[in-house]
Order: sequence, then C-alpha cells, then structure tokens
Amino acid sequence: MIELTYDEKGLIPVVVQDYLTNEVLMVAWANEEAVHLMETTGYTHFWSRSREKMWQKGEESGHVQKIKSIQADCDSDTLLVRVEQTGAACHTGAPSCFYKTIYGNPDSTMAIIPDLWRVIKDRKENPSDESYTCKLFNDETKMCKKVIEEAGEFALAIKDGDKDEMAWELADLIYHSMVAVIGTDLSMEQVYEKLVERRQ
Repeated sequence: MIELTYDEKGLIPVVVQDYLTNEVLMVAWANEEAVHLMETTGYTHFWSRSREKMWQKGEESGHVQKIKSIQADCDSDTLLVRVEQTGAACHTGAPSCFYKTIYGNPDSTMAIIPDLWRVIKDRKENPSDESYTCKLFNDETKMCKKVIEEAGEFALAIKDGDKDEMAWELADLIYHSMVAVIGTDLSMEQVYEKLVERRQ
C-alpha cells in the first residue's frame, strides 16, 4: 500500500489524463476522502478549495470520468489518474482544460493525435457526403487499400532517405490507420495490451 503525502491543508494535486491518448484533461485537488472515493467508486472525486466541499466530476453535467488507473509520483505527493472521459472535461465545453497557448506552438507536438481522433470520430457520428474520411468509412476495401498504400510509400521514403517525404507518408499512414481503427470499432485498449507483450 502506497502512503500518500498530503500538503499542510490535507490536499494532494491530481493530474487527469485521457486513458487512450494521454491528453492532459485537467488538474484538481483531492483530500484523503476523495482518494478513497475514487478507489471505491471507480470515478473521479475531488475537493473544491473555493467551495470547501467534495465533488464528483460530472455530477451535474454528466461528463463523468471513469477511472482506468491511479498512479503516484516518485514522492507520492501527486497523483496521475487515467480516465475514460464522457463528454468534455472542461467546464467551458473544451475537450481539455489546457487549450490556451502562451508560448511555442503545440502543432509540432503529439497534441494533434487526440484532436485528429476527435475529428475522425465526429465524421463517423455525423457523416457528410463531402468528407473524404466518410468516403473511407463507406468503402471498406478502399479504406484497407489506403493503409497498405501508405505503409508502402512510407517504406519507400525510408529507402530513399528523404526525411520530409518520410514525415509526409508516416502522417498519411497514421491518419489512415486511425480511420481504420475508428471505422472498425477496434478497441485501443486491446491494442495497448498487445503492445505490452512487445515490451517483454
């Protein structure tokens, strides 16, 4: 049993991540009771410092967070909670509370993955005749051929040693693979479990 270290007010910071993409959704505070509630109910609970009361994420909005795992950092004074998020994590309606850029550009980071995932899922849930993604969803053969095609073009770019072309073709491969994953309802949990086996 890990003994957690709370601050002088009996609180511990909690970083909440999406369990599929590792996108940071929010940061909140928990006391010992909130941590206990998370462990026993399987849903995030926090202590509101402004209202001085316990609250469950999504208790009013329905945007609950089902806990997949809870980890402590090396000093046991911060928690990392991976969750399955229902709806938006932020009270503004944004998927994550961290959407204000004050330095640099997140376009060259992995932030694109959850953004692209949401776009592709939206195309499936709200189809459009003009959408290329929807056309792939509606033609399984074409969807499969594009994965093979992009994998081949990525391999050829590797052989050519052209880094710019490699980046372009890998981006295409990732996008078309994501379309196939969402289009077939493949569980990424299952994929991650298979990847764990590769780590052995």
